[in-house]
Amino acid sequence: MRRLWRYLAACLVVTGLLLGGMACGRGDEHISPSPTANKVGTVAIVTPEKANDYGWNEQGVEGVRAAAKAAGAEVIVQDGAGYGDITSILNQLAASKPQLIFAWASGYNTVAAEVAQQRGIPVVIVGAGGDTANVPGCVVDFETEAHKGSYLAGVLAARMTRTGTVAIVVSAEDENWTKMSGGFIAGARATLPDIHILYAQIGQAGYADAAGGKRVTQSAIAGGADVVFGMGDGSSFGMMQACETSRPPAGAEKVWFIDVIGDKSSLDERGIYLSSVVWDLSSLATLAIKQVEQGAFGSETYWLNTENGIGLLRTQWIPGDVWAAVEEAAAGIAAGDIDVPLTATGAEVKDFLNRDE
Repeated sequence: MRRLWRYLAACLVVTGLLLGGMACGRGDEHISPSPTANKVGTVAIVTPEKANDYGWNEQGVEGVRAAAKAAGAEVIVQDGAGYGDITSILNQLAASKPQLIFAWASGYNTVAAEVAQQRGIPVVIVGAGGDTANVPGCVVDFETEAHKGSYLAGVLAARMTRTGTVAIVVSAEDENWTKMSGGFIAGARATLPDIHILYAQIGQAGYADAAGGKRVTQSAIAGGADVVFGMGDGSSFGMMQACETSRPPAGAEKVWFIDVIGDKSSLDERGIYLSSVVWDLSSLATLAIKQVEQGAFGSETYWLNTENGIGLLRTQWIPGDVWAAVEEAAAGIAAGDIDVPLTATGAEVKDFLNRDE
């Protein structure tokens, strides 16, 4: 998720493993994929923040737990590991002999691939660039097509705004945030061509900056936005608070909040939590467990999309006709009739945003 890792170093590590022709094993030991591989009895996951954030960390843990329960496996959760070097944490986990580890931050990618090779334990990494990062029997990269889910959020926002202005607030220039920003812009404009969209970023890595989330969101509301699409992990609590407490812009009765990844609707005391682009990660965790057991791990990149886990949450605040428009858009994406643009960087988002302004 977080692109704080050294991409070139990761590529060199993985390339070296591939050129060496080694599967996931210790030293010079070669462990070839086998359809009779051992059953997975224990799965571990390492997350940078606590697994009670209603977002990336919690959804990752809950997805792994659901998949492990279905497979009859135990789960080791190491949450709150931070964004620094987790070599010691991974080695401690390896001592517990799990058959699979999820290294749940892109900053972990390099060291996780190294430990997987050294300790002979398959690992799932995140946001490493797709197929070039995969190592048969050893490493699988997890990616998303999150922009397709956020297109639906854009449709929803355009149908619900009363001021004609909506806002995107992000905690950092994060790969998934940039993907989702572009999808949101496309969905909103397809629904309301003359909509005005504000775009604001909290900081370089303001993922947990709730105060910053509140401050930036308040500024967006002061700029006329009555729907806020917020992407920020812990900072999203501050965004949500701003929507609850700020005076709505002229023409609006309230400021709606659209969340991402998790579901905070149970925390909504002011009736402002409109929806969330929810990520259910259990299907991909299930696939990882099955592939380890079948000896096929590392053969493909895992992609989360609107077909296997990304969807828009419907709350009580969404009218029936508005939800029908969302469902129509979802059907159009599934049929290939709607081509959702992919914006890979913050610069591409801003270029797309300003293209028709």
